[in-house]
Amino acid sequence: MSVVIPGGSGFIGRALSAFLVARGHSVTVLTRRPERPEDVAWDGRTLGDWVAALEGADAVVNLTGRSVSCVYTPANRAEILNSRLDSAQAIDQAVLACAAPPPVVVQAASLHIYGDTIDAGNEDAPLGEGFSEEVCKQWEAAFFEQELPGARKVLLRIGFVLGPGGGALVTMRTAVRWFLGGTAGHGGQYISWLHVHDLCRLFLRCIEDTGVEGVYNATGPTPVTNRAFMHALRQALHVRGARPRQRCW
Repeated sequence: MSVVIPGGSGFIGRALSAFLVARGHSVTVLTRRPERPEDVAWDGRTLGDWVAALEGADAVVNLTGRSVSCVYTPANRAEILNSRLDSAQAIDQAVLACAAPPPVVVQAASLHIYGDTIDAGNEDAPLGEGFSEEVCKQWEAAFFEQELPGARKVLLRIGFVLGPGGGALVTMRTAVRWFLGGTAGHGGQYISWLHVHDLCRLFLRCIEDTGVEGVYNATGPTPVTNRAFMHALRQALHVRGARPRQRCW
């Protein structure tokens, strides 16, 4: 298959690209800073030469979005929201402009739409309130706003992605090694996590299975509390004095 990955230069995108290529598929990454032969330049907002990459492709997996690992200044908040809305709308317009459009568009979204959960939760949990949750709601609305005749739309509300070589785990590992990896607040907040390899398999399932359509929670079956997660991480890194009730306010 030929798969186009807008915003595919980050941790998840690199893992997904390697996963697909290892299975004999070809990958084109849309990025603002092309560095490899398989990279195509785009701005994430407007139509341009990058639209040709979608012509005849078998799938699009959109991973675009400004990182939320930043100080939430007004400018950063605007970029976090706009990068997600603009890219979803640009991809819709590009697909509509194709003579041979891709038959499926998969959108990476966030499980944080449910907010900070104090129970394990499920698909029937109420949506949360706040800036991050509002971004998620507008993001999903933008993705489903435009119907694409003949193309499936699949949105994955992705949990906390763990894996080597990047992502939040790198930052957390550094904090733990500097003895800053304590429990956040009361520690009862649940973390729904999954391994990056399992997420790649979910993306492939969305691409290959024509019966998959709509919104899905993309996470593992065993959520844990922040307290339990941080305790396990401290133990895995052999940090002395790792205690379940250690706190970092």
